[in-house]
Amino acid sequence: MSDHRARRRKARISRTTLTLSAAAALGALSLTACGEDSGSGPGDDGRLDVIASFYPMEFLAEQVGGDLVSVTTLTAPGTEPHDMELTARQTASLGEADVIVYLEGIQPAVDEAIEQSGAAHVAEALSLAGEHAGQEGHDESHEEGHEEAHAGEPGHEDEAHEDEAHEEEHGHAEDGHAEEGHTEDGHTDEGHADEGHADDGHTDEGHADDGHDHEGGDPHIWLDPVAYSAVAEGVAEVFAEADPDHAEDYRRNAGTLTAELSALDSEYREGLADRTGDTFITTHAAFGHLAERYGLHEEAITGLDPESEPSAARMRDLHDIAERENVTTIFFETLVSDETARTLADDLGLQTAVLDPVEGITDDSPGADYLEVMRANLEALSKALGAA
Repeated sequence: MSDHRARRRKARISRTTLTLSAAAALGALSLTACGEDSGSGPGDDGRLDVIASFYPMEFLAEQVGGDLVSVTTLTAPGTEPHDMELTARQTASLGEADVIVYLEGIQPAVDEAIEQSGAAHVAEALSLAGEHAGQEGHDESHEEGHEEAHAGEPGHEDEAHEDEAHEEEHGHAEDGHAEEGHTEDGHTDEGHADEGHADDGHTDEGHADDGHDHEGGDPHIWLDPVAYSAVAEGVAEVFAEADPDHAEDYRRNAGTLTAELSALDSEYREGLADRTGDTFITTHAAFGHLAERYGLHEEAITGLDPESEPSAARMRDLHDIAERENVTTIFFETLVSDETARTLADDLGLQTAVLDPVEGITDDSPGADYLEVMRANLEALSKALGAA
């Protein structure tokens, strides 16, 4: 970890500690004034008070809860969620909510505040997604196809030998590919299965500089409609526990949403079926779960941390990858600076387009809600990969 990132993390922890201390004082005053704990079921208006960490969780809560819930999100529209800080009032509100819906690993300040909130009903997306959240094997069939595609290229055999040497050096067995990148909690470190592969031009140095040391792996599971659907069903069960009288309403709403997500999954499979390429380049590594679901190959400029800066080695790698894989488009996002993506595209004479990680909805988003943005992403990917 660089000195810059270490200082930033230390400062963030310090701010969080101060925020939590202030929140504790505020919470004590609130309890004294009210004389009771409000986080134990529907409020006076009969609705559950739900707090969502950021937009993808807000969307789920609203769709599953419908008119039976009042949803507040901690992350304001247009705010990049990864490094947001909580106010004392927001932190105090977590202990008063009926239900909290969040995703661990993407907002450290939120994770810590929720852990200390004592909330009775918490829906954590990664655990609810279960087996759908893991990138097990990093789509081995795609890896095999990627190898076959380069089998006839000059120097490819040498590259394969370099891969074998890399695996032996790091203690990987030949059949251990499916276990690469797994953390102790069973989640995978997105992109790790591809790191160090000579045929992709990666180097350990380049990835260390590009933010791939993100703790806990890739948290962007909502970009996989199948995993997102599993989270929706889990949220319904947590709502049902908090409000048993409306349990069937929550389950019915979740069923409606999962049907829409299943249709979205089918659209992606059909829309990408006749593509001529697999590799796409994005601003930051948000699309690993989506790529695995549909047999694609993501290359990110900055890794999982959208604020990190790519190394010179990484930029050289991306030049080589773009030329070798016939990449036509460099994707950028609405909530992150597009400067590096446009510079890379200009250097290579390529097009640019938006591929939105749906971390927040703004006037610049390519759609009004999750489903619309995901369909806009499908259109952009289909065009870039030769399927449209």
